[in-house]
Amino acid sequence: MEPNETAPDSDKLDRIIDARMKLKRRFEEAIQNTPSMADDKPLGSGPPNRHGMPQVPKSQTVTKKWPVLDLGHHPNIPLTKWQLAIDGEVEHPIRLKWADFMALPQTNDVSDFHCVTTWSKLDMAWVGVRFADLAALVMPKETATHVMCYGFDGYSTNMSLEEALKSDVLLVHTVDGQPLPIEHGGPVRMITPQLYAWKGSKWIKRIEFMAGNRLGFWEERGYSNTAYPWRNDRYS
Repeated sequence: MEPNETAPDSDKLDRIIDARMKLKRRFEEAIQNTPSMADDKPLGSGPPNRHGMPQVPKSQTVTKKWPVLDLGHHPNIPLTKWQLAIDGEVEHPIRLKWADFMALPQTNDVSDFHCVTTWSKLDMAWVGVRFADLAALVMPKETATHVMCYGFDGYSTNMSLEEALKSDVLLVHTVDGQPLPIEHGGPVRMITPQLYAWKGSKWIKRIEFMAGNRLGFWEERGYSNTAYPWRNDRYS
């Protein structure tokens, strides 16, 4: 199942789609060649997911629960005070308030959630904004290769643009028909279904586009820089 998109403003959607297509042309080959889409010897079991990888990556156990893992602090951000800054190596840096964020095209998607601590939760139903649409708003410069995402709790994590621009990478506010709970990163967190879940910042407040790579919180503490589940790529 591919993400489904709705948009209240057709002019805004047209602008975003035009910019998104430019980004797609720029990064499409790199995206298609990422391990979670092109690896010919993926590690895992079960039927293939929509990208052709085994549904459950190696050493993962499927759970019905959704364990809570974080740095020990659950920031409670009222929607009236929530903001998302997007800056760095971009043509048009922006700062979105809640109403701005919700006025963007909203995407519905179902994807799996793989935690580095060896559990996976399957078929989670999300609603949120594609990372690619946020990137289309700010238009990354030619020098941009990676992003760093920051949370209100002091967390940070990095990833390449070819991973971040995949269509199932979302900034989500709803899960399984309910507002995203605070303990899971509400009001908004990022999800990265084709990478281990620590690459999706909870309580996200800033996205920095970077010319080159830099390590985030767990990456500096020995976790993998790339975090590919179907390569059992947990630690550096």
